[in-house]
Amino acid sequence: MTLLTRPLPLAASTLVLLATSVGAHAETRRLTIYTYESFVAEWGPGPAIEKAFEATCDDCDIEFVALDSSAGILNRVQLEGDSSDADVVLGLDTNLMAIAEDTGLLAPSGVDTSGLTLPIEWASDTFVPYDYGYFAFVYDTEKLDTPPASLAELVADPDGPKIILQDPRSSTPGLGFLLWMKYVFGDEAKERWADLQPRILATTKGWSEAYFSMFLNEEAPLVLSYSTSPAYHIEVDGTERYQAAAFEEGHYLQVEVAARLAASDEPELAAEFLAFLVSPQAQASIPLGNVMYPVADLGDALPDAFSRLIEPNETLLFDPAEVRDQRKAWVDEWLEASTR
Repeated sequence: MTLLTRPLPLAASTLVLLATSVGAHAETRRLTIYTYESFVAEWGPGPAIEKAFEATCDDCDIEFVALDSSAGILNRVQLEGDSSDADVVLGLDTNLMAIAEDTGLLAPSGVDTSGLTLPIEWASDTFVPYDYGYFAFVYDTEKLDTPPASLAELVADPDGPKIILQDPRSSTPGLGFLLWMKYVFGDEAKERWADLQPRILATTKGWSEAYFSMFLNEEAPLVLSYSTSPAYHIEVDGTERYQAAAFEEGHYLQVEVAARLAASDEPELAAEFLAFLVSPQAQASIPLGNVMYPVADLGDALPDAFSRLIEPNETLLFDPAEVRDQRKAWVDEWLEASTR
C-alpha cells in the first residue's frame, strides 16, 4: 500500500461520521394538535390520519393532546394564550367558532374549501370543516315501536318514553339540543323545557355516558345523539336495531372544524396538515372513525350504511355570532326550567 492511498480510508470514514452526526442531530418537525378524546381513541380516525400524514412529510411527527370536549379545547388555548404548545386545534364546531375567533389566537388556514361537500355554504377562511352531522334522537326498535315524529311531539307527550340527554354546559350534543329547542320554539323554549322535565331519565355530563353506559344498557329507549349513529351499528355491529327518529321541524346541524394557531412554531406544517385533513385519504377515516359525514366526496368508498340514514327535510343552524352572544342567557333559561 502506497502513501498516496493510505489517507483514503480515513477520509471516507470521516465523511460517514459527519453524515451520521448531521442526521442524528436533524430536528424532527413536531406538530402538536389539541383535540378530543374519541378522535384519538384506537377506534377513532386520529391514528389512521396521523399515520397517513406522517408518511407524506419529511421528518414530521404528530403529537395529539386529548382533552375532554370541544369546550375543553377552547378553554385550554384561551388559558395558555400565545404561549400554547398547540399548533392546531381540531374539534371545535360551528357553535364555538365566533368565540374562538374573538380570542385573536387563530390564523387564516390557507386551505381552499370551495370544493368541499356541506349542507351549508362555507365562508370562513380561518376554520377548516372536516366532518358534519345532525343531532337526532336514536331509539331502540326493540323497546319502542313508534318514535316521536317531531320535536313538538317529543316534548308535549306526557306519556311518552323516557329520554337520556346531555348537559349543554359540558357536552357538544347537549348544547346542540339546547340550540335545537331554541331554534324551534323560540320564546316558548323555557316552557317547553319545563314540559319535558318529567320525561328526562338523566342528563349526563357527556355523550359516552349517555349512549354507551345508559342507552345501550337499555335504561331508556331514546337518547340524544346523531342521525349518523345507526351507521356504526349497521356496518360494525351488523344490526339495524338502533335507528334515528326523523323530526318534521328538521334537525340541528353540527360542523366540526380545525384551525391553526397564529403563534404556532410550525405554521407551514400546520397548514399542510389542515389541507391533508380534507383530502380523500384522510376523509376516508371519518365515516366509521368519527361516525359523521365526510366533507370530501368519497364516492363508492362511503360505507353503504350512510345511504340508509334519515335525511333531514330542513337544516337548522344559528349564526355562530348569535350563539356567542346568546349562549349564556339560553343556558340560564334551561337551568331555571330544569330546576323548577
